[in-house]
Amino acid sequence: MTVAISVRLDDETLRALSQLEAAGLSRSEAIRRAILDSATRMRRRKALADEVAALEADEDDRREMLEVAALMESLRAPG
Repeated sequence: MTVAISVRLDDETLRALSQLEAAGLSRSEAIRRAILDSATRMRRRKALADEVAALEADEDDRREMLEVAALMESLRAPG
């Protein structure tokens, strides 16, 4: 199913849309891709934030990370 929508674009967005059209995309395809790409980036950021939160909450992982950091520090050349 397709749905038509109306969007008001500012000058910066119009210039960006013109660049996409110059690259061979139709106006509709450029807008669809932009929306899908934006949603994908949002999902990835959320997934990454969730993964970071899980790692920060993992005491075993935090302990191992500190051990590795201490080992690396002990191997560092003096000076």
